[in-house]
Amino acid sequence: MKYMMLVCTDTEPDRNPDAAPDIEQWVAERDAKGQRVTGSRFAPASAATTVRVRDDELLLSDGPFAETKEVIVGFDLLECADLDEAIEVARAHPMAYRGRIELRPLMED
Repeated sequence: MKYMMLVCTDTEPDRNPDAAPDIEQWVAERDAKGQRVTGSRFAPASAATTVRVRDDELLLSDGPFAETKEVIVGFDLLECADLDEAIEVARAHPMAYRGRIELRPLMED
């Protein structure tokens, strides 16, 4: 089963970054186990463009919504047997220690 793992943080990290595992080691271990299909960091939120259409009018704005406190800083597409395995993968990610991880199952056809 595939899961999108959204890696999130806010302007003030929750925990001590020194306690977090090494990201390169996390990637290498997940790749070796075939649990990580792909992943990447995102450019800063200031580089984002928000696209909306209202009453057939295209509305563009720079960056995320102003009231957003959390920022998605990256993603990983996981291939796991079930949610329990996806949770184990997510709990080992460095941002689980100083931000938060959101797991979303992909809808299969």
